[in-house]
Amino acid sequence: MRITRHFTKQTESAYAAFEFRTASSEIRNPDGSVVFNLEEMEVPTAWSQVACDVLAQKYFRKAGVPARLKKVEENDVPSWLWRSEPDDDALFDLPEDDRFGGETSAKQVFDRLAGTWTYWGWKGGYFDGEQDAHNFFDEMRYMLCAQFAAPNSPQWFNTGLHWAYGIDGPAQGHHYVDFQTGSMVRSKSSYEHPQPHACFIQSVSDDLVNDGGIMDLWTREARLFKYGSGTGSNFSKIRGDGEPLSGGGKSSGLMSFLKIGDRAAGAIKSGGTTRRAAKMVVVDVDHPDIDDFINWKVLEEQKVASLVAGSRMISKHLNEVMSACHDDAVDAKDRYNVNKNKSLKKAVIAARKSLIPENYIHRVIEFARQGYTEMEFPTYNTDWDSGAYLTVSGQNSNNSIRVTNEFLEKVLSDGDWDLLRRKDGEISKTVKAKDLWNDIGYSAWACADPGIQYDTTINEWHTCSSTDRINASNPCSEYMFLDDTACNLASLNLFMFRQDDNSFDVEGFEYAVRLWTITLEIAVLMAQFPSARIAELSYKFRTLGLGFANIGGYLMATGYGYDSVEGRAICGAISALMTGTCYATSAEMAEELGPFSSFEENREPMLKVMRNHRRAARGAVDGYEELSVLPVPLNAEENPDADLATAAVRAWDLALDRGEAFGYRNAQVSVIAPTGTIGLVMDCDTTGIEPDFALVKFKKLAGGGYFKIINRMVPVALHNMGYSDDQIKTMISYATGYGSLKDAPGINHETLAGKGFSDDVIALIEDVLGEAFDIKFVFNKWTLGETFCKETLGFSDDQLEDVSFDMLKALGFSKAEIEAANTHVCGAMTLEGAPNMADKHLPVFDCANPCGRIGKRFLSVDSHIRMMAASQPFISGAISKTINMPNAATVEDCMEAYMLSWRLGIKANALYRDGSKLSQPLSAALVDEEDLAGDMEEAVAASPSTVRAEIVAERIVERFVAERLRPPHRRKGYTQKATVGGHKVYLRTGEYEDGRLSEIFIDMHKEGAAFRSLMNNFAIAISIGLQYGVPLEEFVEAFTFTRFDPSGTVTGNDTIKMSTSILDYIFRELAVSYLGRNDLAHVEPKDLLPDAMGEGAKEGNLPASAGDALEAVQKVASRGYLRKLLVIDGAKAESRNVQAATATEVVAEPLPQAVGAQVTPREEISQSMQAISTEVMEKVDRQMDQAREARMKGYEGDPCGECGNFTLVRNGTCMKCNTCGATSGCS
Repeated sequence: MRITRHFTKQTESAYAAFEFRTASSEIRNPDGSVVFNLEEMEVPTAWSQVACDVLAQKYFRKAGVPARLKKVEENDVPSWLWRSEPDDDALFDLPEDDRFGGETSAKQVFDRLAGTWTYWGWKGGYFDGEQDAHNFFDEMRYMLCAQFAAPNSPQWFNTGLHWAYGIDGPAQGHHYVDFQTGSMVRSKSSYEHPQPHACFIQSVSDDLVNDGGIMDLWTREARLFKYGSGTGSNFSKIRGDGEPLSGGGKSSGLMSFLKIGDRAAGAIKSGGTTRRAAKMVVVDVDHPDIDDFINWKVLEEQKVASLVAGSRMISKHLNEVMSACHDDAVDAKDRYNVNKNKSLKKAVIAARKSLIPENYIHRVIEFARQGYTEMEFPTYNTDWDSGAYLTVSGQNSNNSIRVTNEFLEKVLSDGDWDLLRRKDGEISKTVKAKDLWNDIGYSAWACADPGIQYDTTINEWHTCSSTDRINASNPCSEYMFLDDTACNLASLNLFMFRQDDNSFDVEGFEYAVRLWTITLEIAVLMAQFPSARIAELSYKFRTLGLGFANIGGYLMATGYGYDSVEGRAICGAISALMTGTCYATSAEMAEELGPFSSFEENREPMLKVMRNHRRAARGAVDGYEELSVLPVPLNAEENPDADLATAAVRAWDLALDRGEAFGYRNAQVSVIAPTGTIGLVMDCDTTGIEPDFALVKFKKLAGGGYFKIINRMVPVALHNMGYSDDQIKTMISYATGYGSLKDAPGINHETLAGKGFSDDVIALIEDVLGEAFDIKFVFNKWTLGETFCKETLGFSDDQLEDVSFDMLKALGFSKAEIEAANTHVCGAMTLEGAPNMADKHLPVFDCANPCGRIGKRFLSVDSHIRMMAASQPFISGAISKTINMPNAATVEDCMEAYMLSWRLGIKANALYRDGSKLSQPLSAALVDEEDLAGDMEEAVAASPSTVRAEIVAERIVERFVAERLRPPHRRKGYTQKATVGGHKVYLRTGEYEDGRLSEIFIDMHKEGAAFRSLMNNFAIAISIGLQYGVPLEEFVEAFTFTRFDPSGTVTGNDTIKMSTSILDYIFRELAVSYLGRNDLAHVEPKDLLPDAMGEGAKEGNLPASAGDALEAVQKVASRGYLRKLLVIDGAKAESRNVQAATATEVVAEPLPQAVGAQVTPREEISQSMQAISTEVMEKVDRQMDQAREARMKGYEGDPCGECGNFTLVRNGTCMKCNTCGATSGCS
């Protein structure tokens, strides 16, 4: 084939237009530990640090690269294309440690990729002459370096290691077809024929142990998972539950085998670095076990919830039983007798009410009788990699259901639907189609699975229907073709084809598409495959997967919204131009090399599909051949880029004309993949067909740290909209912040100076404001210095150590002042509300999620679906995309989204409703502050009149009769941080010198002003009551068990795990800490001495000196805080509290004890104060703050499974990490 130059010059190096720099790469976990480090590497100057990190960590060969190489002569290959191998003689002269290493330059990677493609292209006869090969080599290197395009990850991993460095290894069971002889060959080498394919579809038959059967599939999957590829299979051939077996008996059904495969995939991925095995499970909607499959993950998620709640409840009740068995107030001989030990009887009754198994209760009592003092019962949490999720099945695959037009029409007509037995085709069961559809909608709403694949649409666009039908897809759903085939992918960065006049570079794009189509075709020729069958069919049909990325960024830069008629018209035209050019190139290769071997068999169905593609490109609304659902055609009048629309039609005219004359070299040519990791390498703002997830990004610096930067498309778009440079600068500063408190509203240099801040301290603050996500994170002892905070600002050590301490609030700044300064310094992270911004322009900047703290706008569900529909008529395969839905979406919304996707001709769809996974936090608040306030009023009104009267009476009596006892100015207390029903609560106490509670402070993190003010004033009211002598016991009795939202699970508190309201939680905590009311706790407080040994006669009778010392300690130590350690001051203090006792009398009342701890009388315990480590609590707080901050930045809120950073974003149907590039998909 003739290859001309477009981006390079024959007289210059392919890299002549680029500057290179020496950089370093380091990826760290959130705890600071190093995941990866490379001190020096050569990279293009224009590449971001993230792109450099991904290249270095993921794609650089880390070892085995020889320091000295020699060429291996081949007579049929030009000398400049000869492959290399280690020069053993030259290596021998080097020190042993210097002989082999890793890749350290981006040029090495570009050269080995492009060189290998050119080498195999030459051997396969793809070039007319040597100059064409040289042109191809340089142009491919240029496009890789310029970030115009990138192949899928397996190409970066594997391609060229043998050609460039002579790296090899033993065969791994792969096969390939010799392109010269057409014979099947079992590989004898790991890398001579690389494995460049990311996506696989494998068949599975209704056979247990033979080749192609169920157990054989697990082996084939393992071979793919081991090397990071993904696979999908349709399991519909497997018999349903109860179907007869040939040897007698009945089948155990589909689900039993799916669970085996799920556990196998989980075991394989657990030993590697991928977040989970990339696997797709597809089942037809007429399978007898379809209802079980639909509800599979729903039930498994319910099991997780049951394991979490049940394990904690069992632990609570069994520990209460154990504790009651060691009640010192009961005679030793009666402690284990339920009828004589009242506390034990109460604990047993409570356990029975919670349906704790009777034998468990008896077991604990018997353990206690045998001398055991504690019992551990494992509890679970909802983390995605926790023991709860590992216990259940269905967590290692994407699930999809194949639905036909017939089924969907039955849904609309409320008709019956027959489920068919697999072997004889007889009816197994008849159900209502609408009931099945409702189950699908509910399951998608509840757990984001299953997705839908529209079988009729898929097979009506099938190019090789004469051979067989399409049954399944790869894990991300973009590759759909025959079973036992593979596809290698590449994607073009659309932003690189935007011209200064906002038009699309049609000529450059067509050129790039042509060369990348040739490249992917060469990859088929050079590849090896994990099985002989896949090698045979992949060679026979030669499917390719060229796609694009950054459509969201391109549209924003050109000034068109993702949810706009113009945006969809541009996307459709680009899709049509790309695939049309791909097929035209495929026909060009067929002219010289011949069409794919099964073309003649499939000539008619393939040309029929080509004609339908061209009709859609020409804007036809009818006249399509054998299509049940009509596609969304191009409308040239809606496209603001007339040249692009014209080029799209021209490309399909050429593709069809050439195909009719010469056939096609490839059965499929295009898909829209998630482009996760490769999107980062290309510095794409958006991936695949996705919109942007945030306007303001946090870009990584080479030396560490991050800086905020607006999406690079935003300034371009604003300029195109007619805004002046000054206006654009102001709007960008509004979004990203000024990074300085100078001239900030409310809090600025002048107001800080008035609070005692010196110029030097203000300078320290200014130095770190640029990286700050919130100015509250800057005002701390680490930035300002502990000495300044204590001596100048007057803060105590307790305040500075308190993770919830708000220094700005303590300095007297109001919430409004803090928020105004925060927006000025850190930015709003949205353009909503920006000065000079016209409302009509806001849709251009809409993202998948609301942006920043104040952003309200985000793209609708329909906008995602309609963008897919605009592109799908011009894609050979399908489109990988997840439709984002808000938490408020209903089951009906889910069903309608699936139905709309069908009506618009989309081939597959998956939904993700915010909060549908237990393991992922909600991005939206559970309830609004107005609802909370209303619920509180209703709860008070609904309280029994006696309770309300009791509260009022207490306040009246104590207010007028008692004398107020104010606490000292410098007082002790503690701060308890916890989360109730997803809402963070800070409870701060103040104490008198003798340890009694004197006041409380309540703050709700990030709640609205009304609710926070309400809680603040409620705390003041309680504090005044305490200071006038109202017993804490009365408040506890009045407010525990009050019921209103937020309520539910409590995290962050070691004794309280559930609450019926915020007030219930607060007064449970106070009761446990100050009253010893462990009956209100769910986990009793830990004993100070878990190995305490009692029964000493005089251990508690301390000498006076010790007692005096402890008395001094008590004046500064918070009794409420130390309930967790049970620091006891001996008998002397107790005798002081009992007026009727003499100085030598003691009270033998036992303290409330921890679960399983040996009970020791009060006079027998003595322990000095110990330093309390807050490491665990701070670690949890940091993780929660990181998750919350990540959600505000547009990320998912989960940590990356590889590097641990909270930078995961949705990427098609997968997840990718924007820090290290890890992806849960197969590309």
